[in-house]
Amino acid sequence: MASWVRSVTLGIVLGVLSVGAWEASSAPPRSSSPTVAAVAPVDPPVHPPSRESRTEDERNSVDVFRAMAPATVFVTQNQLVLDRYSLRATEVATGTGSGFVWDAQGHVVTNYHVIDGARSLSVTLQDQSVWPATLIGGDPMKDVAVLHIDAPASQLVPVVLPPAGYELEVGQKTLAIGNPFGLDHTLTTGVISALGREIVGYGNVTIKGMIQTDASINPGNSGGPLLDSSGRLIGMNSMIYSQAGQSAGIGFAVPYTIVQRVVDQIVNNGEVTRIGIGVDLVDDRIARRAGIDGVAILKVRPGTPAEKAGITGLRAGVRGAVVGDVIVRVGEVDIHDFDDFYNALDPHRPGEHVEVVLVRDGKEWSAHLDLIAVGVD
Repeated sequence: MASWVRSVTLGIVLGVLSVGAWEASSAPPRSSSPTVAAVAPVDPPVHPPSRESRTEDERNSVDVFRAMAPATVFVTQNQLVLDRYSLRATEVATGTGSGFVWDAQGHVVTNYHVIDGARSLSVTLQDQSVWPATLIGGDPMKDVAVLHIDAPASQLVPVVLPPAGYELEVGQKTLAIGNPFGLDHTLTTGVISALGREIVGYGNVTIKGMIQTDASINPGNSGGPLLDSSGRLIGMNSMIYSQAGQSAGIGFAVPYTIVQRVVDQIVNNGEVTRIGIGVDLVDDRIARRAGIDGVAILKVRPGTPAEKAGITGLRAGVRGAVVGDVIVRVGEVDIHDFDDFYNALDPHRPGEHVEVVLVRDGKEWSAHLDLIAVGVD
């Protein structure tokens, strides 16, 4: 019994000595001078990032948005809706989109599809003031419309156009401002993904030269400005390619050159003038069923360049209508349908000369014609 107690006592003593030895060996060496307890570091106060702390690209985006957001507007269209119970017609907002201030005289530009069918229109500026808008004119074939509001010039910030000779390049920065899903003055950025896209527009006519961008464009962005890194207008956001109805990184904008040409005609003349040679054309669907490749002349208008050049339209034959001349080329552009013909003439002005190649009875012949203003939309 005594030996068991001694063994236990000895074990405890050795255990205590062992613990003391571990603590001693692991402790830091003693200093001959007193030590000062370390002070825990204090986090510096949090301040908003300064402008200098942002990247150059961030500063550019901020500057462009601050400068051009006031030029972007919110367009609302209203229609009469009949209450089936009270049989009363009430004017309600049925569509929204974006637009931008064109000049200090109160002209506002947007997509034609944003305002089509509206009974009345209103424009909301960045300061949230709402102004009744009047439709001055539009071109459904280019999806461009011009409105007017009576806001004072002091409240209007017009967009800035690029200088003459300005050329767009794939890869350059783009900034889109608009009102997607009613969220006013939303900024998205991206790049020009491609140039010269051919997209079937609202008027079911191919718009050539469209700008493709990956800057996010969603419902409500239509009609808003697409800007370059200097804040200049390079296009008008118009449509997206998407299977879900929202941005998939493929958006399209009408080039500023087309927008400017249409707007100038509407503002200066109150209407859009078409360029032509003085002919009416056979409907594309009928021409295709007849196996015609090109645009067939339906009739020639009296006193026009086409009549003077000897161009002929459909004529009566023993077994029905006989095809007259078919236009197959304008200048260097091959013509297969109305879209081709329209787009070949569109860049020109009245009085300019073009060579038109036609087919008559299976043989090609050419005519040099002066272009004229032939129609108004």
